Amino acid sequence: MKLRVFVIAAALVLAPVLSNSANAQVGHRGHVVVPDSSIPRAGDAGKRAHTNIRLFIPDNGFNSVRHFYGPPYSGYFFETPASIGCLYKLTKAVTGCNPNTASLNPAGGAKAIALVDAYDYPHAASDLATFSTQFGLPAATFQVVYASGTKPPGNLNWELEEALDIEWAHAMAPNAAIYLVEAASNSFSDLFLAVQVASNLVATAGGGEVSMSWGSGEFSSETSYDSYFTTPGIVYFASTGDAPGTSYPSVSPNVVAAGGTTIRRFPDSGNFKAEFAWSDAGGGLSDYEPRPGYQSVISGLVGNQRGVPDFSAIADPNTGVWVYDSGNGGWWIMGGTSVSSPMIAGIVNKAGGFATSSAAELTTIYNNLGVAGAFGDITAGYCGPYMGYNAEKGWDICTGVGTARGSTGK
Repeated sequence: MKLRVFVIAAALVLAPVLSNSANAQVGHRGHVVVPDSSIPRAGDAGKRAHTNIRLFIPDNGFNSVRHFYGPPYSGYFFETPASIGCLYKLTKAVTGCNPNTASLNPAGGAKAIALVDAYDYPHAASDLATFSTQFGLPAATFQVVYASGTKPPGNLNWELEEALDIEWAHAMAPNAAIYLVEAASNSFSDLFLAVQVASNLVATAGGGEVSMSWGSGEFSSETSYDSYFTTPGIVYFASTGDAPGTSYPSVSPNVVAAGGTTIRRFPDSGNFKAEFAWSDAGGGLSDYEPRPGYQSVISGLVGNQRGVPDFSAIADPNTGVWVYDSGNGGWWIMGGTSVSSPMIAGIVNKAGGFATSSAAELTTIYNNLGVAGAFGDITAGYCGPYMGYNAEKGWDICTGVGTARGSTGK
């Protein structure tokens, strides 16, 4: 049965949705919620950005069996840092990469990762500490920076985005310094000021990554923003979106475009079964950006246009990841390509190459297209307008080069 999709009004407090019930039963049934901040609106392209998050809500709430290490509630097979580390070969593999039995987290990381978001997240530091303690991650080196110099107003929907971003970047590269750079609003002018601030912070730390899980539809003047992603020593990442088609800034040639997949597990055991393209992930050929040189190897597929995504990771909310946000009530299951951007930024940080630019990083990625020890080629599933694109051998519009297989080629 297809899951129902609901929309949450921006003013709605989200916490009651996941209140615990002593009578709730463990199960796999649930529905997907699209927060107000993730709904594209007419006229926003090039002016205001939306998040790319979706929430999976168990129909009976979470069961009452609370765990204080590993998955916070028993009986579910949603992804943890250890299960993702196992699946993407960032740690020693264990049979099934089961979220309830995998216990070895990714290690390493260095320099800095900056997550750029809008509005203030007042509990960011304590929530990141709670997430880290829950999953046995080391304490983060973490700082919140107000891009305008003044604390922004709060926004509960964007707060979910910020929790996801900082927690999963830290999960993949726990030794990297994490900066949360908060823009005054979701306007492009405020967000790109925050990108500049983030770039300066990461450059001062010796290099690293900047992740942007937000975007808007493409617009004719978008190429004038591409220079924001050219600070030396920094690799930029952006989500491709949660709907058919392309979005900015992921189509910028100076950004690694992060697409989305579905992780399939056996419903009875929770063991890994397969990884497919996520049908709702964004991707396609840019309307305005020409094909960059590093995509010459796929010129037969994209012609003269920039094609996205470049690199993918889990994004389907039905197979989502655990995120903690105390301001919205606690633990959530989250998906959307907002998961893949910070996750991939962390994976690239952990790989340790620290490319001099996004173009240099993307050249490495495309030079390793089809290398089994670098990327898992996703060859099943579909996406795009009318579900018209297939995941295929090699690069494709649904998943790009595929998903991570260890640190090689990144």
